[in-house]
Amino acid sequence: MDEIPRLDKKKVHVTSLDDIGEEREYWLSRSASERIEAIEINRRMVYGQDRVASRLQRFLEIAELS
Repeated sequence: MDEIPRLDKKKVHVTSLDDIGEEREYWLSRSASERIEAIEINRRMVYGQDRVASRLQRFLEIAELS
């Protein structure tokens, strides 16, 4: 999953934010791996590919005691 998929605007369904029943049924019908993959795609879309692949900066050093 290196590439972020493009949004197909022909398949977007717009509903009210208060209507969560249909959305809940959809996500509960998906497997756990499909849900995690969707979260990862959303995270990459929001934060970008570079931000996702970056690592934490090292802030500790090992000092040898004499």
